[in-house]
Amino acid sequence: MLLVETYLQPSPLEGLGVFAAERIRKGALVWTLDPATDLILTEAQLADRPPVYHGYIRRYAYFDRTLNAYLLDGDHARFLNHSAEPNLDFATPDGSGIALRDIAPGEEILCDYGQFMQDVVLLPTPVRLAAMQPGA
Repeated sequence: MLLVETYLQPSPLEGLGVFAAERIRKGALVWTLDPATDLILTEAQLADRPPVYHGYIRRYAYFDRTLNAYLLDGDHARFLNHSAEPNLDFATPDGSGIALRDIAPGEEILCDYGQFMQDVVLLPTPVRLAAMQPGA
């Protein structure tokens, strides 16, 4: 669950992104797991769901290796985008997200998916495709 005020808007990276609605200070706790808000699903629980649900989970949840389960954020956090230069750090002992630096109002909040997921596969987007072009 995000612990700071945020809003969604189109991201230059992919789809929708999570943007800071307030200044976030370096070191601030930005996200923590809240079982009352965030849904944790084991492989067995997911197997009992209909196919349309599997598609939703594949798009908006991720397999968290620490939890050994799928995690579907129950708030804007499900729209956090990946960056190789994130401003949010999930490499904490309990998996909480801490601001790596000051984040200005209106700035997109970004994380490194590799900190909590194995085998990260990023969808091709215009920004990622342009970055792969020679001379980029």
